[in-house]
Amino acid sequence: MPYQTFFYQNHCEISRIREAKPFERRVALTPEVCKQLIQAGFECHLEHDAGKTSFFDDTAYTTVGVTIQNDKSTLLAAADVVLKVNPLTPEEIADMKKGAVAISFMYAAINPAMLEAAAKQGISAFSVDAIPRISRAQKMDALSSQANLAGYKSVIIGAYHLGKIFPLLMTAAGTIKPAKVVIMGAGVAGLQAIATAKRLGAVVEVSDIRPETKEQVESLGGKFIEVKGDESVKIEGGYVKGVSEEFLKKQQEVISKHICEADLVITTALIPGKKAPMLIPEEVVKNMKFGSVIVDMAVEQGGNCACSEFAKTVEKYGVTIVGEANIPSMLPLNASELYAKNISTFLLHLATKDGFKWEMEEEITKGSLIVHEGNIVKL
Repeated sequence: MPYQTFFYQNHCEISRIREAKPFERRVALTPEVCKQLIQAGFECHLEHDAGKTSFFDDTAYTTVGVTIQNDKSTLLAAADVVLKVNPLTPEEIADMKKGAVAISFMYAAINPAMLEAAAKQGISAFSVDAIPRISRAQKMDALSSQANLAGYKSVIIGAYHLGKIFPLLMTAAGTIKPAKVVIMGAGVAGLQAIATAKRLGAVVEVSDIRPETKEQVESLGGKFIEVKGDESVKIEGGYVKGVSEEFLKKQQEVISKHICEADLVITTALIPGKKAPMLIPEEVVKNMKFGSVIVDMAVEQGGNCACSEFAKTVEKYGVTIVGEANIPSMLPLNASELYAKNISTFLLHLATKDGFKWEMEEEITKGSLIVHEGNIVKL
């Protein structure tokens, strides 16, 4: 069962309760991070068994000074600060007191109900996914920490479903050729997938519409599939913000041959706040090798493959298509450890035990604040 984490400020009480999102096993704070926050003057409270699915039991928290409690509504009502992995639900926000602060992945552009509830309740909200991608915010970059783990796990998932090994193997009975892996997208997840697939011995080919990623791909041992960009490709802060249907069609034409020769295809392409771009239409799936595998990492936002299904593994035209709902949550221990460090670093940038700094023109604060004292300031 999923979990959410709560945080109280000024002798700050930190509380964790169960997350509402299905398939979630991560927690926002680990015992080690709670210990650090308590030393900084914050006070931590935890709902009974809140860390269980991330392999942190109540004893691990109480040992460092966390208080275990049971009632979710009471925790919410008392909280000055609420820390979570996933966006708060309108029902959770309704239990919070006016003037409290929420910090989590918010995905504000696709969560209007959450924004309206936050404004109505008179709280403030910081979105972890909106933290600017600048050098001094690297330790707060939860998108990257979680994507890194997801990229690793996607290769392991693909290897599990593939009916052959990855490396070249020479035996007395003959030689086994290495598996061919095609990775679509060379962001954080894609680069980790390249490194993992290469370590397992596969031949790796990579497609990305950002030409600057070519050097990174080749440094990891991958072969870059070049697709010349056009004016429709919009890049902001290292993310693709927009691309035309015409360009996507051209990209599909260039890489379809590589996909059809692949044993494993991993797709990682996302556009923040929008439906994931369609990279593998059904016609391409029909022409893929019998027994090949697709791991669609973008399935939560509609998917990069026309045949993928959310939270399901399906077989179509002889191809296994994996649509895992929450890949970072499949590694809950490591994912929670990294996220807890990200979000605690972010919190300590924004506040001390005595209150929030509210440095409204400071770049990280300005970029991540989406609701301030009941007023929506950013989508």
